[in-house]
Amino acid sequence: MPAEEDREVRRWDTCGQAWIGVLRHVWTAGEAGLEDGDAIIEGPPLLFEVASLSWEDPILHEHGDHARIVRRAQERTRRTVRGRYWPRLHDLEGNDQIRWVVDLLRARPWTTSAWIPLTIPGEPAEGLPALTALSFRIRGYRLIMTAMFRSQNVHRAYLTYIPLREVQVQVADELGLPPGPLRVFVDVPHVHLADAERVACVLTAVPEPNAA
Repeated sequence: MPAEEDREVRRWDTCGQAWIGVLRHVWTAGEAGLEDGDAIIEGPPLLFEVASLSWEDPILHEHGDHARIVRRAQERTRRTVRGRYWPRLHDLEGNDQIRWVVDLLRARPWTTSAWIPLTIPGEPAEGLPALTALSFRIRGYRLIMTAMFRSQNVHRAYLTYIPLREVQVQVADELGLPPGPLRVFVDVPHVHLADAERVACVLTAVPEPNAA
């Protein structure tokens, strides 16, 4: 029998499936809320895993923001584009945190200490990143990475998940291991009320797998 904690993890094969699943989670279980004065639909906390993530995902190309997907995919092919979280991963107060993780996992492959923050104590609340921490561990000879979000607007969350997969693959390559699933925890998944009509259209176009 799987552990109770394991049964609480939702699993999807692709990024597009995960995106639809997270949207539906917020849409069906969410309540009215506010984020910095903006009206939102706020869903319960969510923990899930995604096995495969790609800019070529058919669900994203059909129902996502095509212009943004193409722009992000093109940017990732240019070495000069580092991504919004690069400074916090590679130069947080002078520390290259990704290098630290790689060195630690090489020395202690079964450690649970390969955990890095992306926040700085005392920084202004308006500058606090939505992604607060990354955790890495080697299990079953694969590199598992968990991304922890304090809050996330899940309407276009896939634009964050795929670059995070690239971080996971980078660390896995350094260790000579295949990447396992990307695990994501979102404490406050939400959708802005202004995007509610667009979200409803997407969910209508992609019915639940077992729906009649």
